[in-house]
Amino acid sequence: MMTQHAYIYILTNKTNSVLYVGVTSDLSKRIQQHKEGYFRNSFTSRYKVTKLVYYEEFLNIQDAISREKQLKAGSRQKKIDLINQRNPNWQDLMDKQHP
Repeated sequence: MMTQHAYIYILTNKTNSVLYVGVTSDLSKRIQQHKEGYFRNSFTSRYKVTKLVYYEEFLNIQDAISREKQLKAGSRQKKIDLINQRNPNWQDLMDKQHP
């Protein structure tokens, strides 16, 4: 069985006022879906949450889902601290190289 990598990610909007935590096995494709508003009635489409500011990679989806739940249960400040540690300027990581 081939191991498929998985990712948790945090998106925000242009003004960095909304945070969204998600999980996926294909980060590039999933972020593209967010940017295109693929799921029209979704939270991310409604609030224009399309900027990738943080992600972590995992060897399996179970670990990624556990981490996603941990992040969602944590405070907004913990998410902000994570982003500030790795991406202090809150740049869109999809504008650079992506995994």
